[in-house]
Amino acid sequence: MIPLSILDLAPVTVGSTPTQTFANTLELAQAGERLGYRRYWLAEHHNMPGIASAATAVLIGHVAGGTSTIRVGAGGIMLPNHAPLQVAEQFGTLASLYPGRIDLGLGRAPGTDQAATRALRRYYQGADEFPADVVELLRYFEPATDDQPVRAVPGAGTDVQAWILGSSLFGARLAAALGLPYAFASHFAPEALDEAIALYRREFQPSARLSTPHVMLALNVVAADDDAEAARLFTTQQQAFVNLRRGRPGLIPPPLASAGAIREFCTPVEKAGVDRALACAVVGAPDTVRAGIAAFVARHRPDELLLTANIFDHAARLHSFALAMQALSA
Repeated sequence: MIPLSILDLAPVTVGSTPTQTFANTLELAQAGERLGYRRYWLAEHHNMPGIASAATAVLIGHVAGGTSTIRVGAGGIMLPNHAPLQVAEQFGTLASLYPGRIDLGLGRAPGTDQAATRALRRYYQGADEFPADVVELLRYFEPATDDQPVRAVPGAGTDVQAWILGSSLFGARLAAALGLPYAFASHFAPEALDEAIALYRREFQPSARLSTPHVMLALNVVAADDDAEAARLFTTQQQAFVNLRRGRPGLIPPPLASAGAIREFCTPVEKAGVDRALACAVVGAPDTVRAGIAAFVARHRPDELLLTANIFDHAARLHSFALAMQALSA
């Protein structure tokens, strides 16, 4: 069976708080560990009321400390917001506390709006700096030398598995050139999926970190006991996406009364945009999920899948990840 992992956006739902979100995050990670998920990733976002994972490294420590075997990491750290040395120190600390379990996915988007980017006070010139920053960061994880003027303490010599994240050809080409595993954000930006995977596999250069190409694809998976209920639960993610496009990101909303009600919530143009952005989604009962994931894997041939489910009710979210694993295991 293809390895499955979890991407958690640490959702803050209507009527809830970040404190409850963090408790839910840990409970989901522990459930994922019991179910056999390989990784549990958290994503850096800022100035987003419905996403509580801004201090990503801190939250990774919370999850890693409450689990024992599942790999925990960032999907990802938005490197434009940070000095590479600071990231190396943070993840070197995590790797020292939880050896052999820490992943570091690196992205070049700021993960926020322009106002928050300025507030982060990282004077970043542009995307052209990202490759150099990645190379600098990776060097800090190598064993320190006597003549090295700056070293990451802790960090040097630690086992942190680095990934390049992306939704375009830029990240695919960089991951291939550096010989790093590549995770594609197909759960919200699938347009360049086929071309990016092909480019990455074609141009991959083996490295000390990775000998052959390794691709993980993100996929929206909402599972429930029947197709209609899963489709209704999925309206939470659809609403959240429309609100974001309207420039009004807020707390994660409850699902609508039925799946069809989404057409009353948004305009036809907005619905078409949602459908394009969330095209990589499998929604339904276990048999539907099994068939949908099998078709996705057959078409794209990923080495791993990173499942995400922005479901309002925490119990329903736990149930969804359990059903998805059971469906594929069967």
